Amino acid sequence: MQRHVSAERTAALLGSATERTPAYLGIADGLRLLISDGRIAPGTRLPSERELTGALGVSRTTVTRAYALLKERGYIASRQGSGSVTQLPMSAPAGDVLLNPAPGEPGRINLSCAAPMSPPGVMEAYEKALLELPAHLPEQGYFPSGLPALREAIAARYAERGLPTDAEQVLVTSGALSALAVAVRAFVARGDRVLMESPSYPNAIASLHGAGARVVGADIDQSGWATSSLVDAVRQVRPRSAYLMPDFHNPTGLLMGDDERAALAAAMRSARTLPIVDETMAEMAIDEVSMPAPFAAPLADTISLGSASKAYWGGFRIGWIRVPRPRMGAVVTARLSMDLGAPLVEQLALVHLMARRSTVLEVRRRQLAESRSALVSALTTRLPSWRFRLPAGGLSLWCELPRPVSSAMTAAAERHGVQLASGPLFAPEGGLERFVRLPFTQSPETLTQAVELLGQAWDEGLRASRSRRRSPALVT
Repeated sequence: MQRHVSAERTAALLGSATERTPAYLGIADGLRLLISDGRIAPGTRLPSERELTGALGVSRTTVTRAYALLKERGYIASRQGSGSVTQLPMSAPAGDVLLNPAPGEPGRINLSCAAPMSPPGVMEAYEKALLELPAHLPEQGYFPSGLPALREAIAARYAERGLPTDAEQVLVTSGALSALAVAVRAFVARGDRVLMESPSYPNAIASLHGAGARVVGADIDQSGWATSSLVDAVRQVRPRSAYLMPDFHNPTGLLMGDDERAALAAAMRSARTLPIVDETMAEMAIDEVSMPAPFAAPLADTISLGSASKAYWGGFRIGWIRVPRPRMGAVVTARLSMDLGAPLVEQLALVHLMARRSTVLEVRRRQLAESRSALVSALTTRLPSWRFRLPAGGLSLWCELPRPVSSAMTAAAERHGVQLASGPLFAPEGGLERFVRLPFTQSPETLTQAVELLGQAWDEGLRASRSRRRSPALVT
């Protein structure tokens, strides 16, 4: 089933585009940016000229000329029986290299990975784990479902968040990405349609593409969670499953509210879509916010993924899956075909650190708040044309650039000693060249220095752009 965007939704996305003179250029440019940014995904059927004419309150000729210009520039194609369908004429290559978490060369600042440093207490947790290790040495050391004490701690945390959970519903994995791989192997077949938010987590995009899924992106609005886009996509595409990040979404930091979760859950229940919900960021509140119940509360048939990487430390390489009881058999079978369990010492250490969760997270939140404030201040001063929404949690700012030059900006930043993750890396179906992710997981001093270097790269790009516009050889 093909996706389509309604005339009313298109008009809302275009905003004041029709106020430009001539109006057809405003509409064409507005649609071009929406398609380039992935807010209207490639392969989406646009409203008919008659429908959009009524929604925008302009003449039929205006919309006809706008569509004709977009077709000429390669942003829409006419398909028999489908009308005008969006496409990308020159999709920026996302590449086959996943985000690089390595620290990089001395003197270089790596902003390509949104992962915080270890909090206080990690060494103490490992020391306690090593004291407990001798009791396990007479055993074979395999815990395919996870250390019982850790499964109980994870289940108890779900219950605290408003989702009653038994330890038997929890399966411990080697990180959240491993948990996703297990879920994909259990429930996603080659050729299945899988819905994702756009933007989304690059490693998840790669995992689903690698499994042969037909990935479908649904726009997330910079001004707030566009639940209507997700609901529309579920109803139109009826995907077999959906990969979602409703808790301080990576990279936007958005938090989906209870009412929005209920609406999306109802649509998925009706479409028989299986949600695979990544809750890696669920503990990453920075401001005082009322946290919604987990997505599995309104929709019990939800596969929930979690991780110790963000709240505690990435070096643990511990993740988990919370599974509805009827689906546990499929998950266990998939897991045993991949590995026989996560490392024992790390599980023992994590049990001790989770017992100090409140203290650990309070330290983490103070660190993130200071770094977020420094990054916002530096951007406001040095790069005031970059727009962003201040998230109440998460680990990054999702910055909108004045022009669709994310890939070029990433390359320029690299030359100035800063590694970035460009917008297209987060695009399930291409686009997002107007965006770049800036994590605030490093020290305030490092982030201030990074923004100064980004400002130098941006200034050079502006000068080069002006120089090209003055060049007679490029005048057409």
